[in-house]
Amino acid sequence: MNAMYQSRRHSLPALPEAVEFDPESTALIVVDMQNAYASEGGYLDIAGFDLTGIDSVIGNVAKLMDLCRGAGVQVICLQNGWDPEYVEAGGPASINVAKSNALRVMRERPELQGKLLAKGGWDYALVDGVQPKDGDIILPKPRYSGFVNTALDSMLRTRGIRSLLVCGVATNVCVETTIRDAFGLEYHPILMSDCCLQAGPAFLQEATIFNTQKFFGWTATLDALTETLAAPPAANT
Repeated sequence: MNAMYQSRRHSLPALPEAVEFDPESTALIVVDMQNAYASEGGYLDIAGFDLTGIDSVIGNVAKLMDLCRGAGVQVICLQNGWDPEYVEAGGPASINVAKSNALRVMRERPELQGKLLAKGGWDYALVDGVQPKDGDIILPKPRYSGFVNTALDSMLRTRGIRSLLVCGVATNVCVETTIRDAFGLEYHPILMSDCCLQAGPAFLQEATIFNTQKFFGWTATLDALTETLAAPPAANT
């Protein structure tokens, strides 16, 4: 471990224990903060999922993004969806085609074809409250995990990033699969628990929090990160 890394270490109060991170080797992964998942009239709303609490999550994610930018943490916004013809969604034998709720809804309601999670459309766009700024990276992803069929891993490794703060929608699907893949690729994932939305029963978010703490990484809050970054970094040892 070099002196530069040591000089910028912070100890974040997290669960199940405090975790050390260096802002310069950390990225914030903002998962699918799109109209599809976070706006009335978007895919999740149309499909009947409960968006209660989304305004609070959008506000927290926006604060988290600004906090990370100010601390030198690389912000990466993931954007889930496919080309307007849904070629990227997969062929007839694709498990994604079989299980995607968005594709299922369009099969059941043909008038929605081309409107849900199609690149260039309103549904695909990031919500107004969570817009990227100079220096942020926007990365399209065609599957739940941010690591599947994307350049995310190489983007992180070539920047020397080892720790990941993860937030977004939905906690038990795209957020959790991204965290699980991050663990398998030897990253240190930290789920920002109050910057995520569970569009469904609360126990699903509780299960993801449990799994993350027990098996795949850590969980922390926006307030904890804010206080940690406001304090001086740990001294060299």
